[in-house]
Amino acid sequence: MKTVQSEVAKIQSLLLKHPRDAFQSQELIMAQWRQLRYLGPPELDRAIEEYESFIQLLSNFVPRIHFLPRESSLTLDSIYVRDASIVCKKGVILCNMGKPERAQEPGAQEKFFRSLGITIVGRIEAPGTLEGGDVVWLNDHTLAVGRSYRTNSEGIGQLKALLEGCIEEMIIVDLPHWRGPKDVFHLMSIISPVDHDTALVYSPLMPIGFREKLLAMGYKLLDVPDEEFETLGCNVLAIEPGKCLMLSGNPKTRELLQRQGMEVYEYKGEEISIKGGGGPTCLTRPIERIQES
Repeated sequence: MKTVQSEVAKIQSLLLKHPRDAFQSQELIMAQWRQLRYLGPPELDRAIEEYESFIQLLSNFVPRIHFLPRESSLTLDSIYVRDASIVCKKGVILCNMGKPERAQEPGAQEKFFRSLGITIVGRIEAPGTLEGGDVVWLNDHTLAVGRSYRTNSEGIGQLKALLEGCIEEMIIVDLPHWRGPKDVFHLMSIISPVDHDTALVYSPLMPIGFREKLLAMGYKLLDVPDEEFETLGCNVLAIEPGKCLMLSGNPKTRELLQRQGMEVYEYKGEEISIKGGGGPTCLTRPIERIQES
């Protein structure tokens, strides 16, 4: 596997999990959605319809799309494949989930990555916790990691050791309490890089030191409006530099991106995104990205 350490370089291969295999049945949805703190129970048929459109959009740009198989031990949350693993130049690092209900996801991903012949660099071990939604490549040698209710200091320390030789700087971002330990709030809730020097951000919840660091690095910060934060306006997947995929229903954020000359593609995600609190970055685990000359 050859990949650049980037959130915006052109995606060559991608990991997904279809709601047919993550949600499995309406009965399972009804049994789990409250415990997993979804906003409401997804409707399976509508979720499948939304996801098929999501796949179609991605397949226009991504040459290789892989699908995780069904695992009866996993929950609805396994649709959000980003969180269980991290990709670096050496291969894949398996996470240790801060949400207890998701504990089995890294092991399921490990089996699949090994079947593809992808190197497993290591894993985050207890008492360390770390989730992929808290990890953001700012450039090929700089990594930002959110210290959150899902990712603790021990997990961050283990990650830094596993990334030896891959990074020059790790920026630790202390995230706010916001809605508390039971809510989903990752670093990627407040930042999505969309080009090499441009990121969507939600400044009201962004630590001052981190915001200042981004500006000092030369980043242009595009502020998502308050009314579109709750509808995951700040969660945008860069398919390649200046080309991104976002959840529909965020017209001001879309216009903000388009004014920067970016191509924006939208998908409907009431069932697969809004109810579970996971946008397009959460639904995807890019495996390989390439730097175009």
